[in-house]
Amino acid sequence: MMQFTETLPAPPLHLTTKPCQNFTPMNPNQIHRTRPWPGFPAPNKALGTFGDANCMEQLLVRCANAIESNDATLSQQILWVLNNIAPSDGDSNQRLTCGFLRALIARAAKTGTCKMLTAALSNSNITIQTHKFSIIELASFVDLTPWHRFGFTAANAAILEAVEGYSTVHIVDLSLTHCMQIPTLIDAMAGKLEGPPVVKLTIAGATEDVPPMLDLSYDELGIKLVNFARSRNIILDFNVIPSSSSDGFSSLIEHLKLQNLVHGNETNEALVINCHMMLHYIPEETPTATTSTTPFSFEDATPRALFLKQIRSLNPTLVVLADEDADFTSNNLVCRLRSAFNYLWIPYDIVDTFLPKGSKQRQWYEADIGWKIENVIAHEGLHRVERLEPRARWVQRMRNTGFRGVGFGEDIVTEVKGMLDEHAAGWGLKKEEDDLVLTWKGHNVVFTTAWVPT
Repeated sequence: MMQFTETLPAPPLHLTTKPCQNFTPMNPNQIHRTRPWPGFPAPNKALGTFGDANCMEQLLVRCANAIESNDATLSQQILWVLNNIAPSDGDSNQRLTCGFLRALIARAAKTGTCKMLTAALSNSNITIQTHKFSIIELASFVDLTPWHRFGFTAANAAILEAVEGYSTVHIVDLSLTHCMQIPTLIDAMAGKLEGPPVVKLTIAGATEDVPPMLDLSYDELGIKLVNFARSRNIILDFNVIPSSSSDGFSSLIEHLKLQNLVHGNETNEALVINCHMMLHYIPEETPTATTSTTPFSFEDATPRALFLKQIRSLNPTLVVLADEDADFTSNNLVCRLRSAFNYLWIPYDIVDTFLPKGSKQRQWYEADIGWKIENVIAHEGLHRVERLEPRARWVQRMRNTGFRGVGFGEDIVTEVKGMLDEHAAGWGLKKEEDDLVLTWKGHNVVFTTAWVPT
């Protein structure tokens, strides 16, 4: 694994401009001795101090409510308090809160809640600067934690079992990490399968830029992958289909249908659909008809259900679905904020275990998290693309569209555990029904599921 020792100054994400107009700042140390602001969380033992994560969450919630109700005075006051207790170079809770502070400022500036916020955004360099990775940088970046490696390891092992005996393996790779999973899979195929198969690799050339981003074209990436496969005595056919998650990858689906018509009689070709943290970019929101006493309904022709129905019509040999286990689909800002805050503390907590303060890799890592927070909080409509759904909802949707779970055998579980042993203490693995779930300090992080047509 590459050692990261170079240090750079931390990006100036912490807001340092003057507070908004018509507001007289107070010393945050004196706030407990003043009368609470209307709608502002009063100090109590349950709430804790202003540096406590629970208090920070409550402050963010009150601020979001103030922004949504167009209460400029209260939102400016809370933003000022948050600005003083959540520096961008503080502890993990402070950095997490700083990310949400920045997102709320961006939302307030869009809605006009505070006229001075637009100036604050331009005068204090808090724009998120995401990094474009080289292939080597991205490969090393992905290897730093099990966040992606967990899905890679489980999926590759399941794929190897499913394609055994096939002379041709067609992999449709819908992956957030730009094929970083594929070299390991090719290595495993070359070493384990009798007679290396011909591998067809089809990817969606997404038109949207979401982190992590790559600094080279997919055509260049394809050349590198083909050459790598050749070095392992595997013939690789690489194909990029321009396609967008915003319409459920419709161009990709049409291409696969056409290929199915042409090659449908080739019984010795396995079709594997590998979905790694990409399907949640297909538009979807919690149906308004759903209530606490009504089970989640998948009967409507939602974009995600339609996508899976189209995949089912291709009769794939295996579908692997891995994603982050959280719910960012609510139409309600406060619900999304709470859900995101209580999930995204995990990557901030994790980064303290493997990257030093000031390192450029840490800067890149936290910029990508900040991008996600801002997308969840500051954007709406088609621009809000970070719409995670929990494992249980994906499982039900897969079942309702004609798939059954096949689970992961003990050999796969052992392999995943071995991978986790390479990383810091705190990571864990558990099984939920047929699925594997990666945990951090007991909290669900990422799930991986494997499916075949019923």
